Amino acid sequence: MLRVGIIGAGVISKLNALGYIYSKDAEIVAVADKDRDNAIGKLERWGIRTAKIYEDYKEMVEKEDLDIVEILTPHHLHAPMTEYCAKAGVPAISVQKPMAHSITDCQKMIDACKEHDVKLKVFENFIFAPHILKAKELLDEGIIGERTNFRINTVLTGGPHMPYSLIESYLWRVQVDKCGGGPLVYDDGIHKFSLALWLMNQERVEKVYAWIDYFSGIMDGPSNIFWKYPTEEDKLPKYGSMEFSLAPNMYFPSNYYACEEFIEISGTKGMMWINQCTSGGNFLSKASEYPPIIVYTDGEVKNYGEDLAMDWRYSFINSTEDFIGAVKNDEDPVYTGEGGMGLSIFAKMPYISNQEQREVYWDEITPFAEANNSCLVEKFFTKRKSIFQMLKYNWRVRKDMKKGKKQGLKHTEFKYTYQK
Repeated sequence: MLRVGIIGAGVISKLNALGYIYSKDAEIVAVADKDRDNAIGKLERWGIRTAKIYEDYKEMVEKEDLDIVEILTPHHLHAPMTEYCAKAGVPAISVQKPMAHSITDCQKMIDACKEHDVKLKVFENFIFAPHILKAKELLDEGIIGERTNFRINTVLTGGPHMPYSLIESYLWRVQVDKCGGGPLVYDDGIHKFSLALWLMNQERVEKVYAWIDYFSGIMDGPSNIFWKYPTEEDKLPKYGSMEFSLAPNMYFPSNYYACEEFIEISGTKGMMWINQCTSGGNFLSKASEYPPIIVYTDGEVKNYGEDLAMDWRYSFINSTEDFIGAVKNDEDPVYTGEGGMGLSIFAKMPYISNQEQREVYWDEITPFAEANNSCLVEKFFTKRKSIFQMLKYNWRVRKDMKKGKKQGLKHTEFKYTYQK
């Protein structure tokens, strides 16, 4: 039985823990969190009464004989924690995405784990969602021919959604020196950049052009990001695009975060649409108009994946199960350190493009470039200005909602569904 220690018992831990809770091959034996009461509350909810609680992760690593450490802390803490665990002899480390707040730190983590023969995984769950796995299978079978274009739109909805503290869960994400970018394009965007590479069978992109607005003062959106994949000579060019759209008055219940993703992939023989991810399992998932996967090819429209579980939690469970298997069988996880660093490079490129209003190439984003300040993401959050913008933004939201109610629109109360 693999012994697992979790560092950080924040909001996301309740999802990352699921794969271990349901596993027959691993168990959570310790949790490290500065807030002891918070850790106790999480363990109570998970039904784990035998795990030890530490306020100092170093003490946990020193006293527990751990096979796996799961790091679930703010991004700027990933590198020092990974380096410490690797040097302390922990055989396998899973780090929450993004891998780190800088490419320099990503490289440090890779080097430390290689030096001490540690298996390093960057935790990415979207590609493990059941309907995403099915979509990948269909694409690899050539259902729409050669893939030529990828598009994903993330809609920031009005909720309601799971509760979380803006101060504890959000404030550090608007600070570039802690997050590495912003809460949308860098923090959440890593998931989407992962899909953009994995579903298109690509390891990197060639160049990116982006426009990012900081409309609310605290979010790096709305935004539009465009890129070109590397193309062999005499082959069809391949492109991609990503959008973050704001819809703060749209009623859209989610058991998780207040957003949803919709994907479109074009090929030489047809098209594929993939509906939902983060809010999967809500009322839209049950509507016949929005099956998980829609394919148009040979003049026909076909639906797929209607028998698959759509709840977002399964993507976390599957991702963790994959890592447990990799540790047991001494195999590489889907996202190694190098793969995780690639996602951080991809997610940095839109910011540099927006700042300098030009196309940015993959090879420009390196530790060396960070050292000479040529690829640093500029700060966008200043407490006084951003809070003023946020108040204006929230005023607009309330004004629009009030107008909608006068027109007869309703914002129905939503009760969260907690499944065992």
